[in-house]
Amino acid sequence: MLIFLFLAASLMGADGPTLADLLGSAFPSELTASGAGAKVAFVMNARGVRNIYVAEPPSYKARAVTHYTADDGQEITNLEWSPDARTIVYVRGGAANRAGEIPNPLSEAKSPEQAIWAATPVSGQSRRLAAGGAPAMSPKTSTVAFLVKGQVWLTGLDGKAEQAFQMRGTAGNLAWSPDGAFLAFTSNRGDHSFVGVFDVAKKAVRFVDPGLDQDVAPVWSPAGRRLAFVRRAASRGQTIFGPQRAAEPWSIRIHDLASGVTREAWKADAGAGSVFASHALPAAGQLLWGDADRILFSWEKTGWNHLYSLPANGGLPVALTKGAFEVETATLSPDRKHVVYASNQGDAHRRHLWRVPVEGGAAEALTKSQGIEWSGVYASDGKAFAYLASDAKQSATPMIASGAGAAQPLLSLPPAFDANALVEPKAVTFAATDGMEIPAQLFLPAGLKAGEKRPAAIFFHGGSRRQMLLGWHYASYYHNCYALTQYLVSRGWVALSVNYRSGIGYGMEFREALEYGATGASEVRDVIGAGLYLRGLDFVDGRKIAAWGGSYGGYLTAHALSRAPELFAAGVDVHGVHDWNVTIRNFVPGYNPVAEPEAARLAFTSSPMAAVRNWRSPVLLIHGDDDRNVPFSESVTLVEELRRNKVAVESVVFPDEVHSFLRYASWVKAWEAAAEFLERRLRSGK
Repeated sequence: MLIFLFLAASLMGADGPTLADLLGSAFPSELTASGAGAKVAFVMNARGVRNIYVAEPPSYKARAVTHYTADDGQEITNLEWSPDARTIVYVRGGAANRAGEIPNPLSEAKSPEQAIWAATPVSGQSRRLAAGGAPAMSPKTSTVAFLVKGQVWLTGLDGKAEQAFQMRGTAGNLAWSPDGAFLAFTSNRGDHSFVGVFDVAKKAVRFVDPGLDQDVAPVWSPAGRRLAFVRRAASRGQTIFGPQRAAEPWSIRIHDLASGVTREAWKADAGAGSVFASHALPAAGQLLWGDADRILFSWEKTGWNHLYSLPANGGLPVALTKGAFEVETATLSPDRKHVVYASNQGDAHRRHLWRVPVEGGAAEALTKSQGIEWSGVYASDGKAFAYLASDAKQSATPMIASGAGAAQPLLSLPPAFDANALVEPKAVTFAATDGMEIPAQLFLPAGLKAGEKRPAAIFFHGGSRRQMLLGWHYASYYHNCYALTQYLVSRGWVALSVNYRSGIGYGMEFREALEYGATGASEVRDVIGAGLYLRGLDFVDGRKIAAWGGSYGGYLTAHALSRAPELFAAGVDVHGVHDWNVTIRNFVPGYNPVAEPEAARLAFTSSPMAAVRNWRSPVLLIHGDDDRNVPFSESVTLVEELRRNKVAVESVVFPDEVHSFLRYASWVKAWEAAAEFLERRLRSGK
């Protein structure tokens, strides 16, 4: 008991940064530019308190325009500027789960709601407009389209809301025509989906070229009289959590509103790139309609995700980017003449921002550093460029570049910790047990002396469509995971962050690795290879290697402990997948293991539960019981088996928390428990 109290006290921080401070660095998101006035807005999450900030020329010094004060787990998302840039529309609160429950991580007696709000930067006041989510602001009027339980509604900034129309299926991808006369949307009907157009004046809906396939991602031409969208071929046998390198090729179709005619503008080739890589760009940017009547899209024809430019009136696409790197996000400049994109071009373990003319040409680096940059947007006048940035030591910060000078922070907050106390990871590779070279980042503690043997912790990310970087991550979940890694290193641990097969950043064949996930768990070869790599380092105590991670990373942690019990001495499994046949149903409700016995058998043998009898090392399970990604039952079932096998199991459970914990307090409690568990189990042996 005295040892436990001592360790718990040390976590609160005598030497180096505390976990509360590392997790307390404010995280920016939702960076967006106004259509007029050259303003930008973003959200800051500071110790769980989320607020919107606005910056405008010439000073671009950000100020808060909302004034929330509690770590209540209520997200702020979907920022939309009004056409005159005097109002910001946003969503406060998370979406409902399948039972219709809005996230309520504080377990409040009166459940929170997800609602559309409007903030006025000049007055600093906010007002509720209507219950709902996914707002889309008309580019010409004060009308806001939004979704309520999959149906399309409209409201003015006065909050007078009404349902636009009643429709079967679930609506999404709301997109206004440039003149505000029409609203495009998708209607998901399960095994097929349509693109629809709502005529605001006539209050009428028509579906565009309805077929048997999945039509998604509508985008308007600049004149607003044509609509492009993606058609994905129908497939009842699409693999989930398994490789898919080829399919019936996807296509881009263009609909002319005046004639009602829809034509196929382009179709992917068979083979590489025939699968529409919907993960590659954000949903709002799957297609972009640029200057010179060109449609921009991403394609994996070369085995790498690259940008292409297609003449809307016919012709062959032009490759805008080329090489052994991946384009991850893309947006147009205000004049539509350039596309701004984020990629790991020339720097595999980071992200930087570039721009290239929409008609093709040389790419220009917009950011040059040893850090990481993402979410780049031009101000409406094209003179200022805002983005988010971090590096190995400095956590995420909103930046602005205007004029000839160096970029400056949009907002300066007191530092939450001493950045000099952190270490710089280095890129390494190691061999998986089948010989595949696996990229990773190695963190070495300061003051490491020759002959010393340190405990080591291996981090496996979630997803699995993720890539960990050489610094603070651009996603808040992994921003927090990086904090725990740096904390352990500050306490003398060696740490390894593994970019295992089926992750992004290294090309299609790496991402669509053969037999990954529910089709063979080939990533386990990377997990064991990571443990063997650390055990082979002179400064690592091979008896004290731990695995940890969340979601897919929890799945691989469970695999580490069940498939290689002689190698991994402890683990922290955060909302991990333990039986694919359970978790797949969460993503594909129609999945029926009984109807697909061979696939179900393979899915189970690819799951940690299939080898749970081998598990010997202690584990800490962490889970929120309103998890909408990985069922809470996955941890319940696992703990039952582990107890039966006399494995030491500890747990931290968050009532009413979701998959990616919404409260700062939850993250602090989870990571303090994880660090204390690893210290106690591997350093004191208790």
